Amino acid sequence: MARSPPRSTASSSSSRSSDVIAGRLTEVRSRIATAARSVGRDPSSIQLIAVSKTCPLDAVREAYAAGQRDFGENRVQEALEKIHHATEPDIRWHLLGHLQTNKARKTVGAFASIQSVDSDDLLLKLERAALDEGIVQEVLLQVAVTYEATKFGVPPDDMPRLFEIGTRLEAVRIVGVMTIPPPAPTPEGARPWFRRLRELCDGWQAAGVPPAMLRELSMGMSGDFEVAIQEGATMVRVGTAIFGSRG
Repeated sequence: MARSPPRSTASSSSSRSSDVIAGRLTEVRSRIATAARSVGRDPSSIQLIAVSKTCPLDAVREAYAAGQRDFGENRVQEALEKIHHATEPDIRWHLLGHLQTNKARKTVGAFASIQSVDSDDLLLKLERAALDEGIVQEVLLQVAVTYEATKFGVPPDDMPRLFEIGTRLEAVRIVGVMTIPPPAPTPEGARPWFRRLRELCDGWQAAGVPPAMLRELSMGMSGDFEVAIQEGATMVRVGTAIFGSRG
């Protein structure tokens, strides 16, 4: 009896890779739901951003096939290459890494959100670029919850000034804030920083910042996203737990 031809090694490897990413996504979504319910929140109120930096576009497509639509990138040029070659029409890309002002024009319109705005100069450059393109660009302000010299972000005391500038912009819409806490040995070590940002947001809103500017609270990564959700995150940025370790 004739034997069926063996499946190619490349095909088998691709299938296993797809299964791994799909399984990890299922696990991450389950953990998000559990963390949300533990504090009485609706799991659907938390947006998962799969951080695909340094991953090939094939890995993004495998996550897409498993239902993921929001992807985060850190480097502008790498992200634009992926965006150019991606054919899936409903992928939403988010820029998470530090954005230099001289690259602002390249990013406008390419990303659903730019989450790393950390100066009034960058905010105004994005505004001019978005006006020229005739679009509205959503951004998040990156808050420096600590004063470490190596971290990017706006010191909390300077945030009201950026919110005030935001109220006068026509083509850039501030929709929330983002932070990256200092490294901690355990997820609980990040909790005070997540709590601080949530409390800062409560204070800014009480002081008159429009609620629409504080709609999104982007915090938490693979090692601590459950704690971030318990402290109010509406967006979590998860890479390693979905795509595995990267060199």
